[in-house]
Amino acid sequence: MFDTHHVTHHVTHLVVNQSASFEHINLYQADVALQEAALRAGIAGGEVDQLLALGQKISAAAAADWPRLANQFSPRLQNYNRQGQRVDEVEFHPAWHELMSLMINEGVHASPWEAKAGEGGHAQALRAAKYILFGQLENGAQCPVTMTFAVVPALKLAPSLAKVWLPKVLSREYDPRSLPVGEKRGVVIGMGMTEKQGGSDVRSNSTIAQLIPGAPTAAEIDAGLDGPRYSLVGHKWFFSAPQADAHLVLAQTDPSSSAGLSCFFVPRYLPDGSRNKIVVQRLKDKLGNRSNASSEVEFQGAHGWLLGGLGRGVASIMEMGHHTRLDCVLGSAGIMRAALCHALHHARQRRAFGRVLAEQPLMQNVLADLALESEAATAFAMRLATCYDRVNEPSEALLARLLTPAGKYWLCKRGPTFGAEAMEVMGGNGYVEDGPLARLYREFPVNSIWEGSGNVMCLDLLRALARQPETRVALAGELAEAKGMAPALDVYAAQLLADLEQPLEEFGARSLAQRIVLAVQAGLLLRHAPGFVAQAFVASRIAQPVGATFGCLPDGVMKGGVVEILQRALVVSS
Repeated sequence: MFDTHHVTHHVTHLVVNQSASFEHINLYQADVALQEAALRAGIAGGEVDQLLALGQKISAAAAADWPRLANQFSPRLQNYNRQGQRVDEVEFHPAWHELMSLMINEGVHASPWEAKAGEGGHAQALRAAKYILFGQLENGAQCPVTMTFAVVPALKLAPSLAKVWLPKVLSREYDPRSLPVGEKRGVVIGMGMTEKQGGSDVRSNSTIAQLIPGAPTAAEIDAGLDGPRYSLVGHKWFFSAPQADAHLVLAQTDPSSSAGLSCFFVPRYLPDGSRNKIVVQRLKDKLGNRSNASSEVEFQGAHGWLLGGLGRGVASIMEMGHHTRLDCVLGSAGIMRAALCHALHHARQRRAFGRVLAEQPLMQNVLADLALESEAATAFAMRLATCYDRVNEPSEALLARLLTPAGKYWLCKRGPTFGAEAMEVMGGNGYVEDGPLARLYREFPVNSIWEGSGNVMCLDLLRALARQPETRVALAGELAEAKGMAPALDVYAAQLLADLEQPLEEFGARSLAQRIVLAVQAGLLLRHAPGFVAQAFVASRIAQPVGATFGCLPDGVMKGGVVEILQRALVVSS
C-alpha cells in the first residue's frame, strides 16, 4: 500500500531554497567602504585590529540573539518596591546589559574625550567607525551611550561638577546599579527637553526652576554640586533613559521675563543619598527602539544645579546636541549597512524563476542602488566625523556646523525608504519578526525624529549659512577637491554655490539640504571610491536624478560595473 503520509511528511518538512542566517561574518572585514574611509581618516595599525576584533564581537553578539531578546523583552517600569516605597526602577532583559557592556567596554561613549579631540588626531573617526559597526547590531542601546558621549562638553561648563562626574562618565566599566554617583564604577547620562505642549519648540517649555537659597552643604560640595541649586516643578513628555544616573534638563527660571530657558544638571540621587523627586509616570510604547527606555516624568520639587549661565539653556544643551546629531548620522549609516548586508546575503542564496536573485538584472539594479546609497552614507558619515576631529581648523569647524544638520536631515530621511526596499528583497522573510529587517526598519525613523526633526534640521542649516557666511567658502573648498572629475558634478556644484549666494528661503530648505549632501557625497566617491561606484552615483543622483525609488539606475550602470558594485558591497571569504 502506498504510504501517502510518509510522502506528505517528507515533502512538507524538507526545507530548501532558504538563505542561511547572516551570522559569524566579520562586519568590518566585509565592509570595504568603511575600511577605506577609516584609512583616509588616519586609522591604522592597532586601531585597525580594534575594528577587526569589534567586527567579530558584533557578529557573535548577533548570533547570540541579543538584539532580538532586548527588543522582544522590552524594559519594564517598577514604580514601587515590595515595601511599597516609590522607586521608579526600570528593569531590562540581560541581553540589554550585554549590549551596553559591549559598547562601553569599547569606549564608544568616551574615547574621543580621552584623546583630546580637535588636536589633529582621529579619535572621533575611530569612534565613528565603531559606532557604524554597532549600528548594524542594535540601535536602541546606542541612545544612552550617545547621550553619555555627548554630555562631556556640557559638563565642562561646570568645573566642580566635571571633576566628580567626568571620571565616572569616561569609565569603561558599565555599572547598571541604581546608586548614588559616589558608589558607582561608571555612569550613564540622559536628557529631558521635550514637553507635551511644545515638542521641538523647547522655548515653550513650562517647567519652572526656583532658586533654593542657602550655601551648599558639605555633601553637595563633595559631589561637585557647589553651584546654584534649584527646585524643579513640571514635566517632560520624553525623558530619555530614565534609568540614567543624571539628566540634563531645560526649565524656565522666570516665565514672566524674556530671559529664556536655563539648563540644569539633575542627578537621580541627591548628595545625601536620597532619591531625587523625579516621578516616572510611564514608559513610552514606541514604534521601534523598543529595547531602550523612554519615559514621561514629573518633577515634584526635584533638585537641579545650573549648568551654564541663566537663560543660556538652549546654548548649553546644544553643546550636547551637536554630538547627538552626529550620532544620528552615524547610526543611520550603520542601519543602512545592516539592511544592505542582510538583503544582499539573502539574494546571493535565494533562487527564483530558475536563477539566483542576485544574478537577475532587475534585482541587481535594486541591490546596486542600495549599495551605492550605503557606501555614500558611510563616506559622508566618516568625513563628518573627521570634521569633529579637526574643529580647531576654521574651515573644518564650519563644515561640521553645516554638514551635521544637512546630513542628519538627508541620511535619516533616506533610511525608511532604504529599509523598506531591503525588506522587499527578502519578501515575506523580511517582513516577519523572525528576522532582523522588521526591527531595522522600525529603527530608521527615530534617528530622523530624535534630536530635531527634518524641518528643524533644515532651519538649523539656514541659520548656519546666515550667521556664518564664510560657511559657503568652506563648502566650496570641500567641493573643489573633486572639480574636473565629473562634468555633471561640476555643473551641479557651481549651481549650488551660486544659489547659496542668493537670499535663502525657508520654503526650499529641504531641497537645499539634500543638494548639499548629494554634492559632498558625489565628491567623496569621485575622489576615493572606484570609478564604477563613483560614476554610477553621479549618473543616478547628480546627472539624472531618479527620484526616491531604489532600483532605477540608468542603463549605463549595468554595462559599467553593476557586478563589481555588488561584489564590493559585501566581501565574505569562503
